[in-house]
Amino acid sequence: MKKLIVRVLVTALLVMIIPYFLKGIVVDAFTTALTVALVLGVLNLFVKPIFVLFTLPITVFSLGLFLLVINGMMIMLCDYFVDGFDVKNIGWAMLFSIVLSLSQSLVYRLTELKK
Repeated sequence: MKKLIVRVLVTALLVMIIPYFLKGIVVDAFTTALTVALVLGVLNLFVKPIFVLFTLPITVFSLGLFLLVINGMMIMLCDYFVDGFDVKNIGWAMLFSIVLSLSQSLVYRLTELKK
């Protein structure tokens, strides 16, 4: 349980930091970033597998690159559900998704937080 809380807090912190580098993303407050981290976790747990299943032919045809679009759609859904979190368009959402994933991997590698 402690690892889960730490992972959510790390994700929330990254959600607060990344918009300083990506001008198409706006996060109002840390509580908003915490909400984004929680909602994104729930969306990735329940909604993303359904999207992946329904778009499997496109994903296979694109050699997996369509998963970037699905990740962007998860960020856009998070934008829809969370007030104070604004994403300009799907391009910014996809870029945010990539930067968030890479920075999470780096932080977890440096702190040895394993899944």
